[in-house]
Amino acid sequence: MIMMNESKALQTRLISLSVILPTYNEADNIIQVIESIKANLPQAITAEIIVVDDNSPDQTGKIVEEYSKQLTDTSSFSIQIVHRKQKTGLSSAIIRGINSARGDLIVVMDSDFSHPPEVIPRMIEELRDPQCDIVIASRYVRGGSIIGWPFKRRIISKGATKIAQYGLGVKETKDPMSGFFALKRYVVNHIEFDAIGYKILLEILVKAKKPCIKEIPYTFRNRRLGASKLDLPVIIDYVKAVWRLYRYGWSAVERERRASVHFLSKAARFYTVGATGLLVNYAASLLFSAILLPNVWYLYASAFGILLSITSNFILNKIWTFGDRDFTPRNVIRQFGMFLGFSTFGAMIQLGMLYFLMETYHSDYALSLILAVGAASTGNFLLNKKWTFNERLWG
Repeated sequence: MIMMNESKALQTRLISLSVILPTYNEADNIIQVIESIKANLPQAITAEIIVVDDNSPDQTGKIVEEYSKQLTDTSSFSIQIVHRKQKTGLSSAIIRGINSARGDLIVVMDSDFSHPPEVIPRMIEELRDPQCDIVIASRYVRGGSIIGWPFKRRIISKGATKIAQYGLGVKETKDPMSGFFALKRYVVNHIEFDAIGYKILLEILVKAKKPCIKEIPYTFRNRRLGASKLDLPVIIDYVKAVWRLYRYGWSAVERERRASVHFLSKAARFYTVGATGLLVNYAASLLFSAILLPNVWYLYASAFGILLSITSNFILNKIWTFGDRDFTPRNVIRQFGMFLGFSTFGAMIQLGMLYFLMETYHSDYALSLILAVGAASTGNFLLNKKWTFNERLWG
């Protein structure tokens, strides 16, 4: 829901774009890549290119700095150069770029022309859809292809892709190993990255909160100039990353399972206490009206029964349902006041909903009463869980 609301908000203002280019010894390519990106940007957009350079011996960072000084109009297009002191990995470079980005949309791509800048407008267009969070330029969907790779490289890529799909539960994504993708900034706002391996997209797919993904085809071309970065250390880092993400996935499932059990357990206790409260209400009302105060008006007796049942419900919920052991007078008075207020509010919801269903839709009384009681009791549980006893709603 948060993603959807933020996505809709993007439609109401001018979209800004950050293109992240991690570099290491890309002096032969970098300026041409920047100029090609600039030439392919839609006009109605402000854009920045963030070059994250790992102290390239061929002076890639300095070349970009000199180029940026020649830009005359930086109101709609700018270049930011991030100098890192040493080569510490592709994923960490991309994360550094994301942290430096100011755009609503972020594009991540290589700086060696293996990822064609001509695809960027299509990515932006797809992200204009409020229901789309991530756009992956895919080599493996219909229309996508690879040019210039030897058979060995293709086998390695396919094997890594299958490991990711079946080992990390991203089967619906055809190319989870793509290094060319775009996303809305809020997708990664709350992700804690490990930055292991060379494919940050894989970590995003595993850790993001169920994003809506669109894959579009593109043709991957082997780099024109320079040397490939794929070597044994990169493969080892990939294995480490998959193992850590695999463990993260199981931990997340376990946390969610525990949270579900915890939530349902407390809800069951709360409703059990509510059922006992009905018995307390009935017994107390009968006791006051028939035995202790036989001359008292029956409504007064019923009011005593209601107050006693609310008090017993509060005490049982505090001790049993929510395990609250703070019995300082100030805290107990505050909690009881809130519990009483929410109980009153729940009663108003029940009566209002019952009246609405009966008078507007002429529903069956028994069914209307069940729905009204269900809505009131659910609201009562959630409000008391969150505000009276200061617990998270889920868990």
